[in-house]
Amino acid sequence: MAGNSFGTRFRMTSFGESHGPVIGVVIDGVPAGWSLDLDLVQAQLDRRRPGQSAFTTARNEEDRVQCWSGCLDGICTGAPLTLTIRNKDARSEDYQELSQTLRPSHADFTTMARYGVRDPRGGGRSSARETAARVMAGAVAAQILAKAGIHCYAWVHSVGQASMDAEAYALLDSIPYTQEQIESSPLRCPLPDIALAMENEINTARVRGDSVGGTVVGWCQGLPAGLGDPVYDKLDADLAKAMISINAAKFFELGSGWAASSGHASDYNDPILAADTSEWTHIKTATNHAGGVLGGMSTGTPLWFRVGFKPPSTVSIDQNSVDHSGQPLVLKARGRHDPCVVPRAVPVVEAMLALVVLDHWLGFPSAKIQRLLP
Repeated sequence: MAGNSFGTRFRMTSFGESHGPVIGVVIDGVPAGWSLDLDLVQAQLDRRRPGQSAFTTARNEEDRVQCWSGCLDGICTGAPLTLTIRNKDARSEDYQELSQTLRPSHADFTTMARYGVRDPRGGGRSSARETAARVMAGAVAAQILAKAGIHCYAWVHSVGQASMDAEAYALLDSIPYTQEQIESSPLRCPLPDIALAMENEINTARVRGDSVGGTVVGWCQGLPAGLGDPVYDKLDADLAKAMISINAAKFFELGSGWAASSGHASDYNDPILAADTSEWTHIKTATNHAGGVLGGMSTGTPLWFRVGFKPPSTVSIDQNSVDHSGQPLVLKARGRHDPCVVPRAVPVVEAMLALVVLDHWLGFPSAKIQRLLP
């Protein structure tokens, strides 16, 4: 099975299955001499872990991070950094009846088509449990970026029909919410009234035995201009791949992309007010419909985008399907699953954003990187 690695200069390889003994990640490209704070890694894992609120799966995992290589007395050696968490509350027996069943809208059929064998226990490598590895790697990347004044954020923008105003982000030149505001709700929506409406959307779906989808906004502050490349290694292209690779993600929108696709240039061009032409590190525009990227490279304005997540496919409502021999059956779901994935997707979006940004930032000319460091 290929495709378990992500990144070029800062590269992570994840391993482990949903119901195996551990989930882990090996990270190449961590600069030697950087200090590593495992408490910060743990804090991000705590934001992603299951069982954290009434709006997530009841699976109860501690998700305590362990470091096995690449760090000595808190200082990275430059060797591959290996981090793991243990699976302790898997309950594989919940999936025994599903071992010969194709679950609607899951990866069961496509995995069989590709490999001829699959791990039915929670989906194996297709499980969202794998995103814990991304969060560990992203937490390391975020610590490196923070030393250069670059910070990655995310929050829940919509759940079902309850939504914030996306176009408002194009008018802002700094992060609109504090981390405390984002974390004030278990749904990670910074606006209390909208958060309450989102809770109602989830509760309504859960009472029906159903699930609901939503969107997450990603935001990066402090980027210099010029990260990325103009052809195949565009910053936004790598972001799109990173976000769509997250479980249940179905669309990626940079800036005002969706609205602009049905609008006019006079409405969605960003007038230039000023530019730093001495070092070419920043541009100031009246609006930011472009989402902080032009021609595949960062502009120095805030980077912002939206990721859309489908409703979780496992529900308590009867669904028609077939078994491995093609015989029809009615699927009655068992197990513990999120009625909505977007609150737990927030730290995953932040992690993948940090991984992409750091990978491109390490490709900057070394002289520019040194000038950006405090």
